[in-house]
Amino acid sequence: MNALNFTDKVVLVTGASRGIGREIARQFAEQGAEVVVHYGRNHTAAQETLNSLPDGNHMIVQAEMADSAALEWMVAEVVQRYGRLDILINNAGIYEDHPLAETDYEAWQASWRRVIDVNLIGAANLCWLAGRQMIKQGYGRIVNVSSRGAFRGEPTGPAYGASKAGLNAMSQSLAKYLAPYNIFVGVVAPGFVATDMAADTLKGESGAAIRSQSPLNRVARP
Repeated sequence: MNALNFTDKVVLVTGASRGIGREIARQFAEQGAEVVVHYGRNHTAAQETLNSLPDGNHMIVQAEMADSAALEWMVAEVVQRYGRLDILINNAGIYEDHPLAETDYEAWQASWRRVIDVNLIGAANLCWLAGRQMIKQGYGRIVNVSSRGAFRGEPTGPAYGASKAGLNAMSQSLAKYLAPYNIFVGVVAPGFVATDMAADTLKGESGAAIRSQSPLNRVARP
């Protein structure tokens, strides 16, 4: 298999109903992979992703990232259909504003729980589920999608930055542990990307400030 040929590889992309996840799913499908399009709540958007893929043996699955039983079911469904899982792209994630001075204690705790449950614990659970299957196969690739927030901090959304920093540390640990099993674990940390999740942030003064951080005075597109 060369770098641009994923023929017959089974790829699970979480958060593939829109934005970065949708484009990842499309790129894998164009290179011959059998793509599993995961979504949390927006079935219509996930179906649009599925419909946009080149012809192939693709499928769509729904599971809440914070629901460990649902994730276990999802991986079992993938293995039942294809007999294997070659590549996991842990892309799903959420962001919530919870500035310390403006958020009451109860809401602060709730935001931390929601963000960590999805971005870190959900991703960790999927790494375990996929990793165990990949150990059986003697082959696997896991890519966890981090963020610039892991390095720069998120002043009004500290749980997000912490969740992505934790994802980086977990990925380093798993990369060392799983390497002897021929399973590679890596991280990509995109800069600011104009996705649906970032639409409000990119408006007005906040958007201008974000774009000014780039020498090109713009943000990336999926």
